[in-house]
Amino acid sequence: MTVENEITLRVESARQRDVGRKIARLPRKAFIELKLEPGDYIEIRSSKGVTVALAWNAYPEDENYEIIRIDGFMREVLGVSVGDVVRVRKAYAVPAQKVILAFVEGDFLGADYDPRYKEYYARNLAQYVKRDLLQKPLIRGDIVVVSYFGYFGNPLRLRVISTIPNQIVYITEMTEIVIRPEPARVTPAGVPRVTWEDIGDLEEVKEKIREIVELPLKHPELFERLGIEPPKGILLYGPPGCGKTLLAKALANETGAHFLAINGPEIMSKYYGKFEQRLRQIFEQAEKNAPAIIFIDEID
Repeated sequence: MTVENEITLRVESARQRDVGRKIARLPRKAFIELKLEPGDYIEIRSSKGVTVALAWNAYPEDENYEIIRIDGFMREVLGVSVGDVVRVRKAYAVPAQKVILAFVEGDFLGADYDPRYKEYYARNLAQYVKRDLLQKPLIRGDIVVVSYFGYFGNPLRLRVISTIPNQIVYITEMTEIVIRPEPARVTPAGVPRVTWEDIGDLEEVKEKIREIVELPLKHPELFERLGIEPPKGILLYGPPGCGKTLLAKALANETGAHFLAINGPEIMSKYYGKFEQRLRQIFEQAEKNAPAIIFIDEID
């Protein structure tokens, strides 16, 4: 659908190779309608947020579908899940004079560090981040991801607090990058930071789980209209390490649901009524934090 050089596309998850690179893959038809060339900047909007990305060609198998592939970080900013619809249009960016960033998930330097050392490491990290983000588009509220070898090789998630000028910008060699030692926001307890892209393969399983759980959570009115009772549970089976827990965590994150993980043997009891009492407490906690997903491991 097109409205004055703005099109609507359905969100799909990014391939692992594209995660954290600020790119969005669009079909050729979208490039023509928006008058885009590969590498141009685009603005992606939902009812809950806005982000910017580099427009890249769709994978050959996606060309016949009106979809946009973006990673979990951009979906978090937009407040959308796989299957939702977003609005896309061409964006125009200016060179950033200054960008202020802050850590998304807690203070990676640790609470026990001397404040002077925190500032020192933040300044050093800023230089690395600038090199990693050169020519990439940013907007206030964005989340960017950098792989920093000084932090045990783990990727760092940074929130864009502000930009000068206050519009869509891109990073240049002249841009001043400032990283606050304090976190911008701590992810609420019970919400795991796992996305569909973190799970290799299992595409058929992921699709089935999304249909069974994600659709009723996000669009309950469809089931009410049809008079259908949505499923209350899913049984995942397989050998240890095949991805059952990861699937449940990704589902909770993508739907914004509270996540409760319990071990089957841990809630079992030889005393009469204890098992039922523990299970009831868990479900009461889930009810208080609805929508919630209860993951019971080793149920056998």
